[in-house]
Amino acid sequence: MKKLITLFALFILIGCSNNTEKTESTDTTNDKQSRIVYKYGFKIDDFKVINDTINYGENFTEILTKYNIDYPRALEIITNVKDTFNVSRIKAGKPYTVLASKDSLSKAEVIIYKDSKIQYTVLDFKDSIVNAYKVNRPVKRAIKTASGVITTTLSESLNSQGFSSYLTYLMAEDIYPWTIDFSRLYKNDKYKIIYEQLFINDTVPVGIGKIKAAYFEHGSKPYYAFRYMADSTKGIIDYYNSEAEPLRRQFLKMPVKFSRISSRYNLRRRIAYYGNRIRPHKGTDFAAPIGTPIMATANGKVIASRYRGGNGNYVKIRHNATYTTQYLHMQKRKVKVGDYVKQGDIIGTIGMTGNTSGPHVCYRFWKNGRQVDPLRQKLPAAEPMKKDLVPAYLEFIKPLKAKLDAIPLNKQVEETEINLAK
Repeated sequence: MKKLITLFALFILIGCSNNTEKTESTDTTNDKQSRIVYKYGFKIDDFKVINDTINYGENFTEILTKYNIDYPRALEIITNVKDTFNVSRIKAGKPYTVLASKDSLSKAEVIIYKDSKIQYTVLDFKDSIVNAYKVNRPVKRAIKTASGVITTTLSESLNSQGFSSYLTYLMAEDIYPWTIDFSRLYKNDKYKIIYEQLFINDTVPVGIGKIKAAYFEHGSKPYYAFRYMADSTKGIIDYYNSEAEPLRRQFLKMPVKFSRISSRYNLRRRIAYYGNRIRPHKGTDFAAPIGTPIMATANGKVIASRYRGGNGNYVKIRHNATYTTQYLHMQKRKVKVGDYVKQGDIIGTIGMTGNTSGPHVCYRFWKNGRQVDPLRQKLPAAEPMKKDLVPAYLEFIKPLKAKLDAIPLNKQVEETEINLAK
């Protein structure tokens, strides 16, 4: 009997031992599989990974040759990727990653250029065929709120609470440029904002998205703003107030940001370019450095995009049956005939093409077929929301308005005007 028990115990031990070996073998296989790491779409273990940064004055040919790509092959790569990646636009300080061969040469086979925290460009030339493509990292949008009471400036109020200064830009340039003069605010002006915070990998903040809704109380007068697509056929999204009225004016004041007027509309102007003779100047010149973006001042359809004589490169946009605008002397045109553009879209860049003595855009403005001075026009508000869309809009903003109203404010201060223009 004792012998039988001993044999039974030995059998159990042998069985347990065999099971343990099988489990360890499976775990080892899983460990090997878990160690296979893919990054940027490549099996990283197959390469020597080198992280580097663009140096000041460094060009892309130098980067390729630095990582053992000979000059003829470097030129071939640059030529093949030009439609996707303009090597002349790489910027000093931008990071990039080289995936190089693991042999003694450490020859570059793939380069990943980090355009931004959200986007990178892959240049894959490990084989005879060169591939180039852009990749956007998955971005998560979280809804955040901000609020405050003005003591000096909106920017100072937001920054003091740790909010992005980009919110100031969106408030002043995107939402309220036609309704609130941000150079003349008041102490005790209040604001509340519902906005998108962008994240990659769920935790890394990469910037601000859109402001979904805003409230600004200026001089005790409330200004609500809600982002809404009232025209889905054209894809136009605008900000409207709580009565479904657009906050935007139909036209921007100027087609270039951070510019100055170098020459006004003047029918008796003497022009040095033409021997100081009197010649009507039916445009307004906005001077800015070459390459500065030029914006469409209103929504419309491009009816001309060409090079012609003294006008140089120009774009002409019909906004409706009443208004047309034209933009002359461009360095580059970025739209073509038939394109529908939205207010603020980049349609070209400042240049010196045609008859001009300095870099600027000549902005011309037609009303009912006659050229007029845009700075003297009483420009209309943007097109109102169609009446049949108003009920849906009012229903859409109900929860947003309730959320805005519920956002708490910090302490109030004595109401006095702040003149930031001085």
